[in-house]
Amino acid sequence: MQATIYKSTGSWYQAKAENQTFYNTRIKGKFKINGITSTNPVAVGDLVEIDIEDEEQKTAIVTKILDRQNYIVRSSPHNRNQRHIVASNLDQVFLFASLRDPKTSLGFIDRFLVSAEAWHVKCSLIFNKTDLYTEHDWKILEQIKVVYQPLGYEVFELSLEADKGLDKLKNAFQGKTTLVSGQSGVGKSTFINAILPEENIRTQEVSDWSGKGMHTTTFAQMYDINAESRLIDTPGIREFGITNDISSQELSHYFPEMRERLQDCKFNNCLHINEPGCAIKDAVENSEIALDRYLSYCNILETLPKNTY
Repeated sequence: MQATIYKSTGSWYQAKAENQTFYNTRIKGKFKINGITSTNPVAVGDLVEIDIEDEEQKTAIVTKILDRQNYIVRSSPHNRNQRHIVASNLDQVFLFASLRDPKTSLGFIDRFLVSAEAWHVKCSLIFNKTDLYTEHDWKILEQIKVVYQPLGYEVFELSLEADKGLDKLKNAFQGKTTLVSGQSGVGKSTFINAILPEENIRTQEVSDWSGKGMHTTTFAQMYDINAESRLIDTPGIREFGITNDISSQELSHYFPEMRERLQDCKFNNCLHINEPGCAIKDAVENSEIALDRYLSYCNILETLPKNTY
């Protein structure tokens, strides 16, 4: 029987079968040694095949993971050489960010967008808590829009506290499977509570002493909004590391503004750092590529394994 993974708790998974019944499932031990290098062999959003173990207790065993259409992946925070699949088979991602309480760095956003580009997942930026923004913050947000919107990343403004922007977002996720992700404390769970108040997802204030959000969602979980629309809530991410399977030569392909200029570089293996005749560096100097985006590229390049240079 085919099913979709709705919740991952590490060792057990909640799966919704074709007959609309939810089963508590576990994986066969062999999945753990079949060359799967991710910390979670089964991810929320996965299509799987299950064998019913106990119909009365609603337990089953995952016998096969079907091919993934796409996924968002990051390096494991505990082991740089392992990958953690955030969620799979997505139509889009809402990457939540904020300029206040807590502030999201552009570096974090760019690292996330690289993963989305690498696995062909459409991503929109949701700047939340706008009721807290100062005049300076609004100017920064306008600058962010100027950089990211021409690259194909839609930028939404949201204030759940002031009830502004929610209706526009509701229209954007209709008929789609949407991953809601971002750093801890930016309001992901509060957003899903606004969409599905009956779920009563636990939320928590930002830590006063650190200025960082507290983890409130422990496990990734998918929710049905209606027959055609689903949202996936995920634990807050403190850091988003690029996985080792993206090489230094590939990295610029995942920056849209660089990708369209790669053929103009003098050398085919140009890394856009010190090489002569580099179209990317020329574009940065001519303000055709935002300096902050180029610096993000350089910072990410530094984190990639040296043997990929």
